[in-house]
Parts: sequence; structure tokens; C-alpha cells
Amino acid sequence: MVSIAARLASASLGRSAFRAAAARNVLAPVGLAAQARLKHTSARDTTVIPDFDKYKSGSGDSSNRAFSYFMVGTTGALSFMGAKTTVADFLANMSASADVLALAKVEVDLNTIPEGRNVTIKWRGKPVFIRHRTAGEIDEANAVSVAELRDPQTDSDRVQKPEWLVMLGVCTHLGCVPIGEAGDYGGWYCPCHGSHYDISGRIRKGPAPLNLEIPTYVFDENKVIIG
Repeated sequence: MVSIAARLASASLGRSAFRAAAARNVLAPVGLAAQARLKHTSARDTTVIPDFDKYKSGSGDSSNRAFSYFMVGTTGALSFMGAKTTVADFLANMSASADVLALAKVEVDLNTIPEGRNVTIKWRGKPVFIRHRTAGEIDEANAVSVAELRDPQTDSDRVQKPEWLVMLGVCTHLGCVPIGEAGDYGGWYCPCHGSHYDISGRIRKGPAPLNLEIPTYVFDENKVIIG
């Protein structure tokens, strides 16, 4: 019959074996995880990472700086060309059309206008009066006292050649078109509101505040170019 001491020794031995087995079961996963981390660390340590330092600004690589300058210069040049093209297209669209440019200047052959006669032409949508004045009309225009005029101008201030009077045929009151060789002063008369202009186109009577306007013109031999 087994003694009490032998039973106690057997029970103590069983408990020790159980503890050892439990420790092995618990620590086994820990050991596997540690081994996996060790393998991963070893594999990572053997990975070769490229060196990109030479591509960084300030690396001192002259070829990298040259490429950066080239890209900046090219971008600036393309931007400038694009802006230039945009501005050129805008100005081209805003400029006058061909039909408007064609009316910018008008040439008139003075040989077709006899002395003492008026000719009316159209320039930029407005009438222009051209009169071939006689010597008596020139003397009459010069005999007027400037101090008596509402809009003081001498006849010489209004003409380039005494025999040729060129002016816009638009009344300075409300934009009507006066009638030539009419009125109290033998010049032009606006029937709309009764403005009278003399042989120099100066306002002498009626509501108009100013003389008939003189456009820009030049003489070219026997022609006058208006505009």
C-alpha cells in the first residue's frame, strides 16, 4: 500500500509538470511573434533605399540647378507668349472694321467745284460743307468785327486757303443740317430753330452757341483730304 508521503510526492510532481506544460503553451506564441519580427527586421535591414539628396534644392548639383532654371525660363516664356497673343487678339477685335477704316478719310477733287458753289459730302456719317468762295465773299468774311461775334474767330482762323471753306454741316444747337446760301448773312441757315451763319460759317443770329465746326483736313495738289 502506497504511503501518504509517496502520494504527496506524486501530486507535487504532477503540479510541476502541469505548470511547465502551461508555460510552454503560453510562451510558444510569444516566441513565434518575436521570431517573425526578427525576420522582418533582418529583411528590412537588407533593403537598399535610393539616395535622392542630389535632387533636393541646395544640394550643390549644378546640373539640377540648370534644369530648374531651364524649366522656370521656359514657363515664363510660354506665359509671356500666351499673354501677348491674348492682348493682340483683344486689340484686333476692338479695332475698327474695314468699312469703318475706309470712311476714315475722304478725298475730294477740287476741280469739280466751281467758284461760288457749295458741295456736301458724307464723312464718318456726317455732312461736310465745302465752298469755293469768291473774292467778294472772302472780303466780306474778313470785314466782320470779331468783337461782335458770339463765338469770336477770324476768317483766317477757319481756313487754310481763303478760297476754300471746309466745315462740318451740323448745327451747333441741336445737330440739324443747315441750308447753304441762305439766311440773313448769305451763308447757312438752320430752319429748325432759326440759326444764321455767315459766309465763314460763324454764328451770327439764333440759338446756336458756336460756329460750325472745322474738321481736320489737308490739301494735296488739287485735292482736299478730310480726316
